[in-house]
Amino acid sequence: MHIDKTQIIEVLRSRGQHERADWVDRELPEVVDTNKNSSLLRMLQIDPTTIGRTGT
Repeated sequence: MHIDKTQIIEVLRSRGQHERADWVDRELPEVVDTNKNSSLLRMLQIDPTTIGRTGT
C-alpha cells in the first residue's frame, strides 16, 4: 500500500509532534510505500490502514 506523506505529517502534527513531522517532510518521498517503511511507521505509531482509508 502507498500513502501520501502529507497524511503522515497531519497525524504527527495533530499529536503535537511537530519536529517529527518536519523530519518526515524532509526525509520521506511524496508517496510512502508502507511495506518498505513499515518499521518507521511503527516507530512513529502510525497505522497505515487507518490513514489509507482517508486517502484517495
